[in-house]
Amino acid sequence: MARANLSITPRLRRQLGEWLQEDLGRGDLTTPAVRGREAEAHWRAKADGVFCGGVLMEPLLRELLGPSTQEIELRLLVPDGTPIEAGQRLLELRGPAEQLVAMERTALNLAMRLSGIATATAAFVAQLEGSGVALADTRKTTPGLRVLEKYAVRCGGGINHRMGLDDAAMLKENHLAWAGGVEAAIAAVRTDAPWPARVIVEAETELEAIAAVKAGADGVLLDEFSPEELVALVPRLRDQASRRRGAAPVVLEASGIQPAALVAYAATGIDLISTSAPMTRSSWLDLSMRFSSPG
Repeated sequence: MARANLSITPRLRRQLGEWLQEDLGRGDLTTPAVRGREAEAHWRAKADGVFCGGVLMEPLLRELLGPSTQEIELRLLVPDGTPIEAGQRLLELRGPAEQLVAMERTALNLAMRLSGIATATAAFVAQLEGSGVALADTRKTTPGLRVLEKYAVRCGGGINHRMGLDDAAMLKENHLAWAGGVEAAIAAVRTDAPWPARVIVEAETELEAIAAVKAGADGVLLDEFSPEELVALVPRLRDQASRRRGAAPVVLEASGIQPAALVAYAATGIDLISTSAPMTRSSWLDLSMRFSSPG
């Protein structure tokens, strides 16, 4: 089980409230059919995978009910990041039927999306087991869902790359062209950025990668290189980095890879593989909520 923490910030709470309101609109028209009735419900997995999203249930209920959250009893049976099997119970709820129905779709949609990402991430991480190479995500996230989708990656055993443009400086093709080259771009960023900030250079050729290491980059993102190319290039970059006086070892990252070649990339001597595949290519993990009357 991959352990990950999610901070329920005021901003996230507001988002949860907005997502609930998006579904509720002017009010659930089915409410009269169940008003005044107590109900029990549980979530069930309809496919094998890795569960993610249970941590959102309590804040979702708070946004739905306000101070009266105690009206609904919530029991999480499976922590986020846990492998699950089809048919397994994930959580149990008891409370007013109209409230359980009102939150059902929003809660399940979020959990199915996040569980799909966690499941896909876990499958990739399993292929890297024992290699010492970490799997990182990218900034190819759904607008508004970045914090949650990156949390799902951690639940699947991956690590997070930049959360945003203010985490680290990644100099890409356009930056290098407009700045006048690798050295000029790194020097400009170093001048203005806080001293703990890291500078990463995206390299599309061997010459760019070597120049980035020479210029003092903290990391080099090797974009769309084949495993065969990296086997030859990585030792040269390590050797070049070892000559940098007083500098920390450079982090070498492969990106733009084909997921089917993950094992081959892990054997090239790189430190990190970054991919958007768990977010851009994963399917939702099918979950459902089942109701019953309390005994």
